[in-house]
Amino acid sequence: MTATALAAIALLLAAAPEPAPDLALSWERSEVMVPMRDGVRLRTVVHVPRKAPPQGEKFPVLFMRTPYGFDPDKSGFSFWLTAPWLRPMLDDGYVLVLQCVRGRFGSEGTYVMESVPRDRADPRSVDEGTDAFDTVEWILGNVPSNGRVGMLGVSIPGRLVAMAMLEHHPAVKAYSPQATPADNFLGDDLFHQGAFRIASMFDFVFSMESGPEYATFPFDRLDLYDWFLGLGSLANVDARHFHGRFPMWNEIVAHPTYDAYWKRRSLPRVLTHAPAPTLHVGGAFDQEDRRGPVALYEAMERNDAEGWNFLVQGPWAHRTWRLGDGDRLGKVEFGSATGKFFREEVQAPFFACHLKGRCGGPLPEALVFQTGSNLWQRLPAWPPKGAKERSVYLGAGGRLSFGPPAPGKPEEVRAWTSDPASPVPYQVRPVPAPNLDGKGASAAWPVWMVADQRFVSDRPDVVSWQTGPLAEDVVLSGSITAHLFFSTTGTDADLVAKLVDVQPEKVEGDPSLGGAQIMVAAEILRGRFRKGFERPVPFTPGKVEEVTIDLLTRNHLFRKGHRILVQVQSTWFPLYDRNPQTFVPSVFQAKESDFRARTHRIHASSRHPSRVTFQSPE
Repeated sequence: MTATALAAIALLLAAAPEPAPDLALSWERSEVMVPMRDGVRLRTVVHVPRKAPPQGEKFPVLFMRTPYGFDPDKSGFSFWLTAPWLRPMLDDGYVLVLQCVRGRFGSEGTYVMESVPRDRADPRSVDEGTDAFDTVEWILGNVPSNGRVGMLGVSIPGRLVAMAMLEHHPAVKAYSPQATPADNFLGDDLFHQGAFRIASMFDFVFSMESGPEYATFPFDRLDLYDWFLGLGSLANVDARHFHGRFPMWNEIVAHPTYDAYWKRRSLPRVLTHAPAPTLHVGGAFDQEDRRGPVALYEAMERNDAEGWNFLVQGPWAHRTWRLGDGDRLGKVEFGSATGKFFREEVQAPFFACHLKGRCGGPLPEALVFQTGSNLWQRLPAWPPKGAKERSVYLGAGGRLSFGPPAPGKPEEVRAWTSDPASPVPYQVRPVPAPNLDGKGASAAWPVWMVADQRFVSDRPDVVSWQTGPLAEDVVLSGSITAHLFFSTTGTDADLVAKLVDVQPEKVEGDPSLGGAQIMVAAEILRGRFRKGFERPVPFTPGKVEEVTIDLLTRNHLFRKGHRILVQVQSTWFPLYDRNPQTFVPSVFQAKESDFRARTHRIHASSRHPSRVTFQSPE
């Protein structure tokens, strides 16, 4: 969860109404400091329904662990008792147990932002998994229930669910890790393919490590674009602001490559089997953790002999399926209340089946929403197996075509100058500082991935290729990869590739969307890691190399009459830090003199077939 996400939470909680007068009549609340095996006690709140369960039955337990607290209105009753996310389940009868992790909101111990699985060879070792196990054991002995526990959580609480799976307690009969940051170097909260997420993680580290509750960094500029540009090199973060006080920042700086530190914390490397039925949930437009849920699902799917491993991918931004109807994101409409459907028709039946023994029809292996057609699809695998590969090729005159460049034709070269002093913004400016415009920050953060990209399309440092109007529908269903033949006058560079659905000039219902460039998928690669994330390699100035960018997976229908657009740029600021474009041992230690404007080129010919490749159904 990022700083802008924290701003959204703060606004939501500030606007949340006081608990209904009869809430205390509906729930019996108790608060306990539950001891862990090493003696540390964790603040735990138990909510037991006052209504009697059906004759001869007892209620199961929903258990959530969080670093974010759960009594925002200070009444003692959690917001989650009435929020839409859990309401269909709680109305059906569950005990709700909420726990703050070590060092947060009244729990003892030390909070660790990037938790690591324990060394199981050491019988005295503890981690988030053992804390979950010990708490479930305590629940069984102290909370009236039917002895069945389900765990769920979103974002970092989703990671905590996955950590609990490493230390599986047999009473836990169902797990749902949602928006899980599975590997924070390869593509979740901290880095995406080696590029550091500066705007969000700067404030997030400050927010989470300044004390046991939230703190907000006092930005003195409304526009974070200006503030982070003025910050200069990442070396200035500690020199000017953090001064060695924050352990997570110190670890980030100490580990600028995909080394043993990150690999030990990569959940797909260590969690390769579902110990109980597991429902992974992610969003197609998750601006923080789009990679994590699919990566964790895939890792566990390889050993899923029991058929316990399931995936849901909806048309959502980070966490948005919890509270809203999910019928739209920004200006993009989805034709139905996808969030409400998930909560009532997928999540609630999943837990009712495994915690109450009340099972309906089976879940599909993968329930994936297809944008463009606005349909849920029940799929036997994700990404789909046996799909054919299609490509759109970058060509002369900014044209994009489905056929490769013909042999013998001159090479097309598109050049642009990337200047770290004037980076491409990732959203329409200003990028609101959460302490100065919390409302603006919380409104902008969930929707920038579906924002109209025309706000940057005319910049000279953004290059584009586009098809003509499509003669027929084109389906993208599965993995997407950009293969760009690239050269530079520098020794390092970032590459951002966007796959975009260009709307027709006339859009029924919303004329303002005419010609809009709506992103389908976009990702960044720090060029020094093009040959592997363990060891950075400089570019040789002028040498043409194929650079491959993983755009992850999507399920989308480009409709007849729409156009497909590919955009490429080298900065995406301040979402990601600026590459100095001079190869240095660590970007976190770059000097101001290392930041240089460089000329970059994309080459397109039969010899250098730059393209975006995607899976399409047979």
